[in-house]
Amino acid sequence: MIGIKLEQAKTMFFDRKVIRGVDRTTARVLSRFGAYVRQAARSSIRKRKRISAAGQPPSSHTGLLKRNIFFGYDRNNRSVLVGPTALNAKNAGIPEVLEYGGTSQVTGYRGRGRRKIKVKARPFMGPALAKEQPKLPDMWKDSIN
Repeated sequence: MIGIKLEQAKTMFFDRKVIRGVDRTTARVLSRFGAYVRQAARSSIRKRKRISAAGQPPSSHTGLLKRNIFFGYDRNNRSVLVGPTALNAKNAGIPEVLEYGGTSQVTGYRGRGRRKIKVKARPFMGPALAKEQPKLPDMWKDSIN
């Protein structure tokens, strides 16, 4: 039989309780932060017909990009992931090309066949994170009771 003193048992229980509380608080704070970054990214994308200027957030012609920005808390890494999901198999790389710039293949553009186009960066996630990041320390303030 393994002997544990009463004092040791109390401190081990207390440690587990504190750790569980910190884990819950971490999940709550980071999830709220992820929601703020998602909302900032969504609101930076304006619905309009014209193409956005390079360096500005992309325009939303159909609303697809704006609707597909999500966030999720990763319990194993204690982190939050925020960003657009793949739109569909054909347009899987579009959000990444919009954020960083690059080349993309366009099919059926005005009756033409396939062709590659160069896209200048139109960042929307990076600026959203930069906008919301100063608020993170205040979210942690007094969060663990």
